[in-house]
Amino acid sequence: MREQARWTRARLGRCGPPLDLLTAHFDRHVYAPHAHDEFTIGVTVGGSEVIAYRGGRIHSYPGSIVVLEPGEMHTGGPAASEGYAYQALYTEPSLLTDGTLGGLPHFRDAVLHDPELATALRRAHTDISACPDPLEAESRLPWLLTALARRHSTARASDDTLPGADHIARAVRDRLADELLDPPSLAALATDLGLSRYQLLRAFRTTMGVPPYAWLAQHRVARARGLLDSGLRPAEVAGLVGFADQAHLTRWFRRVLGVTPAAYRNSVRNSVQDTAG
Repeated sequence: MREQARWTRARLGRCGPPLDLLTAHFDRHVYAPHAHDEFTIGVTVGGSEVIAYRGGRIHSYPGSIVVLEPGEMHTGGPAASEGYAYQALYTEPSLLTDGTLGGLPHFRDAVLHDPELATALRRAHTDISACPDPLEAESRLPWLLTALARRHSTARASDDTLPGADHIARAVRDRLADELLDPPSLAALATDLGLSRYQLLRAFRTTMGVPPYAWLAQHRVARARGLLDSGLRPAEVAGLVGFADQAHLTRWFRRVLGVTPAAYRNSVRNSVQDTAG
């Protein structure tokens, strides 16, 4: 494969802070020694990488999670002739402290083996890189970063007990439904409710069974279905219910209903015509 790197900038909620995501494959490229102000969190998806870090050399393989802490000088390059591929995100340290106690998390090991979390990070990275929806990014990435800190760092998990979770979830649900075209950030909703974002996410997931972005997407699909029934085209409907574009609508419509919006619209129209005939 050719040397390639693609950057995507997502925003964590409406008007929220940016977060950069990198998808890369390198056959020969070796990074010069450098450090980041943010945490670098990556998942190796192919080949093997060798990284000079903390005075030693570490190796990552497919499925490895790599965590490089802020300010730590490091390099990276292929460990073998086939090169390596990875997905990485660059996050402010504060995103790893929500839902934990003990200050800034410290990761003694830079290469981690956690298949479940690696898969979740890869899926979130792929989906958000393809369509950097602010609510989806804010619903998925901070949740996974908290899980990473809780499972693998020196930080301790905070108390998850949260009275009134049902009430919190319904309040968030109603706000999202009322503002589906431009939903508020979870950080803003959490502040209004006197909670941390992690507490809000936990209350919503526990009560609704899905994170906020998934609930809102399903609500938008239901609204889109009604508009398609009325005869509007998918390209018109997408913006009317808050999806970024027709592709975004199609992705969620297929997830929820198993067909594309166009196929659904055609089926409904054909059924009406058959009944009329």
